[in-house]
Amino acid sequence: MIFKAVRDGAPYPDHHTTLKSWAEIPPRPIRLADLITTKRELALDKLLAEDSTFYGDLFPHVVEWHGALYLEDGLHRALRAALQQRNQIHARVLVINN
Repeated sequence: MIFKAVRDGAPYPDHHTTLKSWAEIPPRPIRLADLITTKRELALDKLLAEDSTFYGDLFPHVVEWHGALYLEDGLHRALRAALQQRNQIHARVLVINN
């Protein structure tokens, strides 16, 4: 299995983090096998698009809540990494302590 688990939605509270605030978090390496996705479905056209990050952050967004790592944004990038035989990605990790 690529990810630790696949969910439909986020179990953590809304964190109201802006794109500017996300950009201030330095990316760090995360193992794909440690991630829990918050989306069950993906769009194949986005997965295969060469410019899929053109308007967004280059790094996926991960929320750490109660010791678990939830992939909030960047599912397509994470799957692309797995298809390239990589077992980790660099992501921005927001820690929520609620």
